[in-house]
Amino acid sequence: MSAELSPSRSQRVAVPLTPAAIFLVATIDDGGEDRVRALLKNVHGMERAVSFRLPSASLDLVTAIGSAAWDRLFDGPRPSLLREFPALRGGVHTAPSTPGDLLFHLRAMSLDACFELAHQILTELAGAVTVAEEVHGFRYLEDRDLIGFVDGTENPTGPGAVAAVTIGSADPTFAGGSYVHTQRYVHNMPAWAAVPVPEQERVIGRSKADDVEMAADVKPANSHVALNALKDEDGADLEILRANMPYGRLGGEMGTFFIGYCATPAITEKMLANMFLGDPVGNHDRLLDFSTAVTGCAFFAPSADFFEAL
Repeated sequence: MSAELSPSRSQRVAVPLTPAAIFLVATIDDGGEDRVRALLKNVHGMERAVSFRLPSASLDLVTAIGSAAWDRLFDGPRPSLLREFPALRGGVHTAPSTPGDLLFHLRAMSLDACFELAHQILTELAGAVTVAEEVHGFRYLEDRDLIGFVDGTENPTGPGAVAAVTIGSADPTFAGGSYVHTQRYVHNMPAWAAVPVPEQERVIGRSKADDVEMAADVKPANSHVALNALKDEDGADLEILRANMPYGRLGGEMGTFFIGYCATPAITEKMLANMFLGDPVGNHDRLLDFSTAVTGCAFFAPSADFFEAL
């Protein structure tokens, strides 16, 4: 099914982190396309209805579609850079590519708002999709990951964040949209806890207590910060917007759900290549020695108008 596009209204991607989030990744069952299209047309109306009931929750929803699903759902043009998540196999660590046709990224000041909307979405899609991932994220202390370091320190803010995530004239048919990558990481918490704090700081490239980046002549080349700091040929920063959240169970699996938004997938893909393959090759991100990627998906989040025009 095609849509008459009016890509003036972006989905609310560049918003501050909230205390609660739910990440839903689903695959479309055979024959489920019509049900999914109907849901996509109405899903942001469903969001508004829940928000009306819970106005203090500041509920937001970003809906995104995977590469293979795009051609199953729509007859018209496709985003020019939409592609599958690139599986990466380094000398030590692997970033898998896993199934994912739909992404629903729900955020709010309280989990009940996320849960209510997620429940409504899955009720509408019952029998049409299979849930591949359901991760309930939470804010931990002052925006720290469970390993104890602040996450998202280098995120762009304000107009810079909007510019980093929003497609413009490069693909005018899909202006207002964003590319999205997701991964779920599982931390080896006992192994990490056994590492002295000064060495943890060398793994990350920042101080733990006060979140100060190490000087360039001190920061290890295989630190997480060093391998994720990209610049263009003119020396300008190449940025993505991370909306990562910790998740976990006491006495069970703990980790981070990584989600990165960008106006082009190339920046996120380069960061991931640096981490898993190394820059130079073999110089992999030391954080991966303590945190394992178990999923990997890529999506496109169109403008809000795209869905309403279906």
